[in-house]
Amino acid sequence: MSRRRQIYEGKAKVIFEGPEPGTLVQYFKDDATAFNNRKRGTITGKGVLNNRISEYLMTRIGEIGVPTHFLRRLNMREQLVKEVEIIPVEVVVRNVAAGSFSKRLGISEGTRLPRSIIEYYYKSDELDDPIITEEHITAFAWATPAELDEMVSMSLRINDFLSGLFFGVGIRLVDFKIEFGRYYQEEDVRIVLADEISPDSCRLWDVETDEKLDKDRFRRDLGNVPEAYQEVARRLGILPEGGPTDIKGPKVMQ
Repeated sequence: MSRRRQIYEGKAKVIFEGPEPGTLVQYFKDDATAFNNRKRGTITGKGVLNNRISEYLMTRIGEIGVPTHFLRRLNMREQLVKEVEIIPVEVVVRNVAAGSFSKRLGISEGTRLPRSIIEYYYKSDELDDPIITEEHITAFAWATPAELDEMVSMSLRINDFLSGLFFGVGIRLVDFKIEFGRYYQEEDVRIVLADEISPDSCRLWDVETDEKLDKDRFRRDLGNVPEAYQEVARRLGILPEGGPTDIKGPKVMQ
């Protein structure tokens, strides 16, 4: 594999320069973190599965007219994406009370919310990704009011689509986190869905049993974490033949 310059390394992915201007290569790791990096571990095969799952979901979301940064999957652990300027705001859409939402508001986990609720978090590891408001986002120019309106509209559309898609395979979409970026094309700037959508960034429960099929199994030491990710891929019809076999990561040239 040819050597490539590393652009950025996060908790679950490494970003490398792409083969063409305006592109990046997104490499999915097996590393797992929780509670703002205070808990760390490895989930064998997670990167392979998340690459496949995110590819599938990004492609399906693109088919309903929501623009994304995804271009194509390159191999078991890598995908080619458009280079975007990430907006430093995590958008969380909640359909059922769970996790920190339940703790903050004293609402029992599993309570169906009267309607989908959107929350915002400032992307900052140093500050533990604090919850923020629309006022913070526009006042500090992290996004313009028009950009924020577009992010909200796309988030709700994605929620409607994914809720139906997952329910069709017996999975309840409890909540999920997404990120957006600015895609510059000549003089035009477009807001697009970026990062990934996978069991790392979604809470996914079995419709019948409420069994958790996401990273909460790692967060809460529930065990069978790889099996849960595999089950999501299996239900979506995208589990790689022979299971999530591994490949060597790319060589890095600093």
